[in-house]
Amino acid sequence: MTAAQALVAATAKLRASGVPDPARDARVLLAHAASVDAARITLIAPEDLAPDIAERYDQLISLRAVRVPVSHLIGAREFYGRRFNVSSDVLDPRPETETLIEAALAQPFGSVLDIGTGSGCILITLLAERPTAVGVGTDLSEAACLQASANAVSNGVAERADIFQSDWFGAVRGRFDLIVSNPPYLAVEEMEDVSPELRDHEPRMALTDEADGLTGYRVLAALAQDHLDPGGRVLTEIGHKQGPGVCALFEAAGWRNVRILPDLDGRDRVVCADFAG
Repeated sequence: MTAAQALVAATAKLRASGVPDPARDARVLLAHAASVDAARITLIAPEDLAPDIAERYDQLISLRAVRVPVSHLIGAREFYGRRFNVSSDVLDPRPETETLIEAALAQPFGSVLDIGTGSGCILITLLAERPTAVGVGTDLSEAACLQASANAVSNGVAERADIFQSDWFGAVRGRFDLIVSNPPYLAVEEMEDVSPELRDHEPRMALTDEADGLTGYRVLAALAQDHLDPGGRVLTEIGHKQGPGVCALFEAAGWRNVRILPDLDGRDRVVCADFAG
C-alpha cells in the first residue's frame, strides 16, 4: 500500500469514528509514523510504506479512532512557537490560552507565579519571552510538576523556574509582579458534554472543580493579593460564559481595573485585574 492509499483509508476510518478534522490528523500521524516532517507527506505519497511504518501507522490511527488525542500519540504539542511534551497527566496546551500570554507580555514583569501549571506551557513561555524574569509554577499533581519541570529543561528556562507541588497558594512563599492561572473551570454537569478527548484522556482535576466551575476564581480573588507586589496583576483564563461572574468575584474582593479580554474567535477568554495595594 502506498502512503497516499494509507492516508485515504486512515482519513475514512477517522471520519467514521467522528474525529474532527480527520484528514489533518491522518496526515500528522502518518508523518509521525514515518518520522518525516508533515510538509514532506506529499513527496512520499507515491511510495510504498515499509511494513514497520504501516503497522505503526495502523496502531496510531486505531488509537485516534477511539479519541486518544493526537498530542498524546505523538507526545508533544506546539504552543506559542515552542514544543511541549504532554501526556495524560497534564492538560493539552490550547491555542486560546495564547490570549493570556499576549496579555501578560503587554506589560513588564520580573517575576511570575503560575498556579496550576500543568505542562508548564504558560510559565515557560513567559520566561522564554522575558529572558531576565524568574518564575514559580505550582500544581496539585506531582506528575504534572514533573512534566512541567522536564519542559522547562527542554525549553531552556529551568534555571529560572521553580516548580513544585502545592494546593493553590498553600506552599507559595514571597511576592510576584504577575500571577497567572488556567484553573479547572468546567462545572461538574458540563463534563457530560465535553469531547471524548477531554473527558476520557485528560486529567479530570484540571478540567472541573466538581462544583460550579468557579472555585479557582474564588481562591484567586481572595488570596492572590497576598502574593503580589504593589502594581502587580493577576490574569486568569475563563470559560467563555464566565466573564461577568468571575469579574464580580474580583471586584467584590477589592481588585482594581477588572476587565475581560476576548480570544481570536471573539469569545471571553481572560480576566485581568490589578492589585489594589
